[in-house]
Amino acid sequence: MDLKDDNKIPEILQELNKLDKMHIYVGVFGADNSFMVMIASVNEFGARIKPKVARYLTIPLKKKYRGKSPRDFDLFFYESKEGNKFLVREKGKDQLEFAYMLTQEVNIPERSFLRSTFDQNEKKWFSFAKKQLEKIMAGEISAKEACDRLGARMQSDVQKTIRNVRTPPNAPSTVASKGSSNPLIDSGRMRQSIIWKVEDDG
Repeated sequence: MDLKDDNKIPEILQELNKLDKMHIYVGVFGADNSFMVMIASVNEFGARIKPKVARYLTIPLKKKYRGKSPRDFDLFFYESKEGNKFLVREKGKDQLEFAYMLTQEVNIPERSFLRSTFDQNEKKWFSFAKKQLEKIMAGEISAKEACDRLGARMQSDVQKTIRNVRTPPNAPSTVASKGSSNPLIDSGRMRQSIIWKVEDDG
């Protein structure tokens, strides 16, 4: 911007004042998406899950059992020599199909994708934000546009982390159930639910 051209100065100062009041949030939000908020929180911080009413949690061991109640199938209880408990069904002569594993609790390890992305990209985001600030001061973009650009960059980096996470790995039973070894990707809904929003305190 030519300093002699002061026509844009009031507008630029106004945008800088707006920028000072804006906040960028990245994650999973909203009451309408409360299930995915819960899923995201469990993966970000880890959790210990126990049954609320029943004696056991039922963990589906194949895709066809996911999202369905064991009561929908003709199953019976089976305990292995090692003491592991299952719900199984007959599959041909002298064969069993293991449908669900029974357990009294499930410990889901922490697999941070928000905090870890921030730690890995903080300097890169700061550098990107600085360039957007320069564009505001040149009168090329608004404060909202600058925040949206940074928010989109942050969203993309978080989604990339979700795609690339490999540790801690899923339990073998979980891999068998969902057909994937990526611990943070099942249907892809959580990754797709990552959004950014810009809020103005002004």
